[in-house]
Amino acid sequence: MDSYVNLAYDYPVLGAFWTVMWIFLWVMWIFLLFRVIFDIFRDDSMSGWAKTGWLVFTIVLPFLGVFVYVIARGKDMGRREQEHTRARLEETDRYIRETVGATGPASEADQLAKLSDIRARGDISDEEFRRAKEKVLHS
Repeated sequence: MDSYVNLAYDYPVLGAFWTVMWIFLWVMWIFLLFRVIFDIFRDDSMSGWAKTGWLVFTIVLPFLGVFVYVIARGKDMGRREQEHTRARLEETDRYIRETVGATGPASEADQLAKLSDIRARGDISDEEFRRAKEKVLHS
């Protein structure tokens, strides 16, 4: 290993490569650490004490804690991520449906009934009702 380090200082491009590699590995390590911490909080099958234990383990001994967590519980990390994403997508779809107010396009009969109610309240005139009704029937 010592010869590689000396070689890196003899050739500046190799030194730059080693620097970039260490920065890349450091960023990947930080990403993995946060991914594990988020997975600890996301896992509903663990008790509060288990979550606390894993969290303390990953904070006090981060390298060992993360590697042990990935070995022991890493198999289900992807499944939990998919479930979380699916739940967020379903929540977004539900919100959109509620905001739009319908599950699909209104039928002609529904549109005519709404127009009739609007005319009965006096919000539109008979002429406006006739034009809107023609528009609904010919669209």
